[in-house]
Amino acid sequence: MSATKYTLSKVDTLTEKSLSLFAVFSASMIILISFFITVRGIMPFITDNNGLRRVNILRFLTSNVWLAGETFVSTAYGAGFLVIQTLYIAFLALLVAFPIGVLTALFIAKIAPTSIANILRTIIELLTSVPSIVFGLVGAGLILPYVYQAARAFGFQSSGGSGTLSVVIVLALMSIPTITAISEVAIRSVDESLEQAALALGATNTQTRFSVTLLAAKNGLFSSTILAIGRALGEATAVSLVAGNARSGPNFGLFDITSTITSTMLQGMKETSGVDYDIRFSLGILLMVVILLTNLSLNFVKKKVGNIHE
Repeated sequence: MSATKYTLSKVDTLTEKSLSLFAVFSASMIILISFFITVRGIMPFITDNNGLRRVNILRFLTSNVWLAGETFVSTAYGAGFLVIQTLYIAFLALLVAFPIGVLTALFIAKIAPTSIANILRTIIELLTSVPSIVFGLVGAGLILPYVYQAARAFGFQSSGGSGTLSVVIVLALMSIPTITAISEVAIRSVDESLEQAALALGATNTQTRFSVTLLAAKNGLFSSTILAIGRALGEATAVSLVAGNARSGPNFGLFDITSTITSTMLQGMKETSGVDYDIRFSLGILLMVVILLTNLSLNFVKKKVGNIHE
């Protein structure tokens, strides 16, 4: 083996080991975070919580009333309705954000002139970096009054506009940039020969874009959905500003006040110890399970859809 090849071999080996080290470090962070949250989160269920008795885990998972902060009784923590409302709100937000994001991406990638596409692409990139608190302030200062007026116009009661509809709008606004950015890359990656073949067979531009381009980019579109649903499920600050923080449920009315797992976690962070503080880590465990199961379900659907059309 020549000296040059030997040197290149050592460089390759060093690079592989370095990359492996980074991968192990990233995985370790996930394990460390999960371990810390789990250890703190199981404490309310295995200790007497300084004389307040253990929290009943079955009641915690199924009860539809959350009274933490008002009373420190171990039966006051029920998160069953929070799971339902979190999934319900995330689904509605995705129902709004996905078509808008994908169609915007299609316009940028295939229809808009280059100059306009570059401007829109820059705007989308800027929107993805906007802090969630800014979206929350926009929701509280701009969206809530309009939702309140809409509720009055349709004859519904509304707590100043706070409620499910306001949360859905805020989460949709936060999700659209993520869906658009990833979908646009996926659409631009589609092999142009597929589109040209469809046009040669007599399909119109519109038919080609919807029947060929979007179908070919389906894996990227699903990836954008997974990231968007993760952000919607995990958002706390913006949701807390517009939800109304309901203590019981589930509430499915668009103008009813609501709560999510994350907004409820945020409410108790003023505490520094005790069961009312530790129970927020229990909600953290619940949130991780919900996100994991949701992502697994979306990936399962992604594989099924891919197998049907391949």
